[in-house]
Amino acid sequence: MNLIDRITQFHADMRAIRRDIHAHPELCYQEARTADVVAQKLTEWGIPITRGLGKTGVVGTIKAGSSGKTVGLRADMDALPLQEHNTFAHRSTHDGKMHACGHDGHTTMLLAAAKYLSETRNFDGTVHVIFQPAEEGGAGAKAMMADGLFEKFPCDAVFGMHNWPGSKVGTFGVTAGPMMASSNEFEITITGKGAHAAMPHNGIDPVMVAVAIAQNLQTLVTRNKRPIDTAVLSITQIHAGDAYNIIPNEAVLRGTVRTFSGEVLDLIQTGMERIVEHSAKALGASAHLRFKRNYPPTINHKRETEFAIAVMQDVVGVDNVRTAIDPTMGSEDFAFMLEEKPGCYFFIGNGDGEHRELGHGMGPCMLHNPSYDFNDDLIPIGATVWVRMAEAYLPV
Repeated sequence: MNLIDRITQFHADMRAIRRDIHAHPELCYQEARTADVVAQKLTEWGIPITRGLGKTGVVGTIKAGSSGKTVGLRADMDALPLQEHNTFAHRSTHDGKMHACGHDGHTTMLLAAAKYLSETRNFDGTVHVIFQPAEEGGAGAKAMMADGLFEKFPCDAVFGMHNWPGSKVGTFGVTAGPMMASSNEFEITITGKGAHAAMPHNGIDPVMVAVAIAQNLQTLVTRNKRPIDTAVLSITQIHAGDAYNIIPNEAVLRGTVRTFSGEVLDLIQTGMERIVEHSAKALGASAHLRFKRNYPPTINHKRETEFAIAVMQDVVGVDNVRTAIDPTMGSEDFAFMLEEKPGCYFFIGNGDGEHRELGHGMGPCMLHNPSYDFNDDLIPIGATVWVRMAEAYLPV
């Protein structure tokens, strides 16, 4: 593994920063302390900063040489509304808040890279290190862009990295094209007519309408879209009634839809509108669909993916970079940046869980788990890849 010696030398300092951030998690758009830490360190290392994009975002700008070429490297900063189960010294100090997705590690890896890039400036052009708030459902990437991210800090390409539990430390995974799915949520409100459960003919049962709609919606996945197109439609909530012997007036269904393309998403949303309206009407009820599009699919650009693969292979070896991984149905708001700029989003292996404290079961600890912890061994690996990516994209 071709790690940068200087980065391994200050690994302990970076680990301390990571654990400090882990101990003080902040939810989306509340990352004031985390942004302060980032801004303080960048300033300490002589890197000009801009704050306030997307409320709490921070951008550091590192320049060298005379080239007008630019590249953006992005890390997310926010935590999750989750109670931590760990008991180690750097566990969360805030009940109900936890860094259970590794954004503390993402922030630290990019800080480590920024420190080295500022010290050496062995590139020709401009590196923008982008510390983004509110990835966990708040669309912080979109908010930073709305505040002029790419107008104020032009980027010829942008790159993002996320840790991946279950993959060996020292490995990377990526694929060109769809990398992660779109994230969308829906709510269906069904209005019937309440009645005594012993006399259902006097009412219109919204529960049975809900059952019919739930069954019919799955035909969109199995019979309406092409079999080779990927989509998941999950009904995760059905709520109706308060008593054993009363047919309620109303029932509510909620859930999510995930796809790898806008075309498939359009097809499913249009089909849902049709099925919801006519299934309810056929049974004498009425229904309303609320459909919210959250994050678009994360789609890697071919040229930038090939570039990122070459850099990763140079750092960890060809055999340690999986170049055609199966995309995940999870979502990521870096997708908004990839809609505006060419770039690539990739995974760095977080290990099999051996780095965690004992007592939370065998095997990898998956993301959004109350006993998750970022693996600090990743810091010099991820930071080295960030540095080599900037240097390779902006060669001297």
